[in-house]
Amino acid sequence: MITLALDTSNKAMSVAVVQDGELLADTTLNKMRTHSEQLLPTIDRLVALSGLQPSDIDRVAVAQGPGSYTGLRIGVTTAKTLAYTLNIELVGVSSLATLAANVRSDAAIIVPLMDARRGNVFAGMYQWVDGALRNVALDKHVALDQLLEEVQALGQPAIFVGATEKMRLAISATLGGSARFTDALNSLPRAARIAELASGMQPVDIDSFVPNYLRLTEAEVNWLHAHPGVKQTNYVEKV
Repeated sequence: MITLALDTSNKAMSVAVVQDGELLADTTLNKMRTHSEQLLPTIDRLVALSGLQPSDIDRVAVAQGPGSYTGLRIGVTTAKTLAYTLNIELVGVSSLATLAANVRSDAAIIVPLMDARRGNVFAGMYQWVDGALRNVALDKHVALDQLLEEVQALGQPAIFVGATEKMRLAISATLGGSARFTDALNSLPRAARIAELASGMQPVDIDSFVPNYLRLTEAEVNWLHAHPGVKQTNYVEKV
């Protein structure tokens, strides 16, 4: 099976072409947020470098979120369009699981992080079990202080992926020597990891597939402020 994998959920953009578990071509850009300009040309280039045609692709796997609203919309919309146009499978993979997959440790809890501002993070907890990456706690939008309390309560060593310098200081102050951190290279999303995780997942319905933001969009927040007392609903089209 030939999988085209892509991640535009945050600052970095990563694209990979993988055939039956073998990486054919990939690239990760971590300089500018120009995903709307760079994504399609990068896909075209990597497919060509792999000696393939678009019609050879069997599956598109995309980072579904959480992450940047704009970045997620770009990635998910591109993946849905390709899957629909080429009549191929579509799979969504957690952006946090993609980061966690950079760490190979059967003992430690792996905690991928994304800065969600105002002292909050997007975070998950993962662990390798029998060669598969499993959720210890579901991905969520949470205050960093609360997350650290939850990690501390597990009483196990933890490896944090994607922590900023400010986060590292807070994590070390709370967890001390039980916390470790990945280096800058292993804190970047790798589309090849998305293809790897997607290999054991079932395809989704293309039409109903939407990003997993894990928090309200700005439009939803503004609407709720303007309509106090109205029950929250999914009235905003995600893609």
